[in-house]
Amino acid sequence: MQYVNLGSAGVKVSRICFGCLSFGNDNSWKIELGQARLLVKRALDLGITFFDTANTYSLGRSEEIIGECLKDYHDEVVVATKVADVMGKGPNDSGLSRFHIMQQVRASLKRLRRDHIDLYQIHRWDYYTPIDETMMTLNDIVRHGMAQYIGASNLFAWQFLKSLFTSEKLGLERFVSMQNHYNLVYREEEREMIPLCKEAGIAIIPWSPLARGFLTGKYKRSETPKSLRYEKERSHGVNLLAERYFRPEDFDVVEAVVQVAKEKDVSPSQIALAWLLHKGVTAPIIGVTKIEHVEEAVEALKVQLNSEDLKRLEAPYRSHPVIGHD
Repeated sequence: MQYVNLGSAGVKVSRICFGCLSFGNDNSWKIELGQARLLVKRALDLGITFFDTANTYSLGRSEEIIGECLKDYHDEVVVATKVADVMGKGPNDSGLSRFHIMQQVRASLKRLRRDHIDLYQIHRWDYYTPIDETMMTLNDIVRHGMAQYIGASNLFAWQFLKSLFTSEKLGLERFVSMQNHYNLVYREEEREMIPLCKEAGIAIIPWSPLARGFLTGKYKRSETPKSLRYEKERSHGVNLLAERYFRPEDFDVVEAVVQVAKEKDVSPSQIALAWLLHKGVTAPIIGVTKIEHVEEAVEALKVQLNSEDLKRLEAPYRSHPVIGHD
C-alpha cells in the first residue's frame, strides 16, 4: 500500500479509499454486517486505512456498520462521513444550517462509535443557508474536537472557492479535500475544479472512479440502457448509469481501456484506477461488494502507464454535460 498526505493536511491516508455506499439494508444490492466484516478485514489486511461513508447512506445504517467493523481500529484508520442530505421529514432535516449540522454530527458520532470524525464533509451545496453560517459551524465542530478535518463534495468550482474564501476571510478551518465526480468517461472536473484543488493544496478523492462499473468493460454497445434493470434498482428507479454514460463516444473510451488492459495483462478496472492515480488524484473511492473488488483496486497501484498509454486512454473523450452537482 502507498500512503500520501490528505492534500496539504498532515494526516496520511491510503491511496485507495474504501467507499461504504454499499453498506446498508435499503436496497437488495446492499450488504449487511456479516459480509461487510469480511470486506473491511481484507481491506485492512491489504493496508487500506481510509474509509468513506455518509449519514444518508441507508439513513445511517452504513455508518453503523462501518462503526462496528472498525470499533477496534480507532487510531489506525481515517474515517470520513458527510452531512447535508435529507435525514427526515421535518423542515430542518437537511441542508447545512447550524441546526442540522450540529444535530447530524452528534448522530454520526454515535453511529460510528467514535469520539471524533477524522474527515467531516459537506455532501453538497446548500442554496438556502449562508456559507458563513456553514463554515463557522464546521469550524466549531473542529475546535470542539468532534472532527479533525473538514472537506466538501459535489460542488461547482465557484462554490468551493467561495467556501475557501470565507474560511480565509473569517479565520476559520478550511476544507482539505474535494470529493468530486471524476473518471475516464467524465472529465469535466479538469476544467476548473481540479486545477483549483491543485493550486490550493486540496486533496482530490473522486467518487465513481469506475463510472458505476461502465469502465470495467462489462457493458456492450449492443445493450440498450432500458435493459439495465439492476442499475435502475440501485437508483430507486432512475437509471443513472444510462443517464451519465452510454454514449457512442463513451464506449470509445471503454474500448481504449480494454485494449490497454489486454496489453498490460491487467483488468480494465485496474487501468481506469491507475489512470486516476497518474493524474494526481489522492485516493479514488472504490465501491465494494466483493473481496475481489478490494484486491483488484490495491493491485492497480502497481500498474504503470507511460505518456503514450495516457494519450491513448484520453484521446476518445468528448465533453459531457455537467453531472453530479445539485
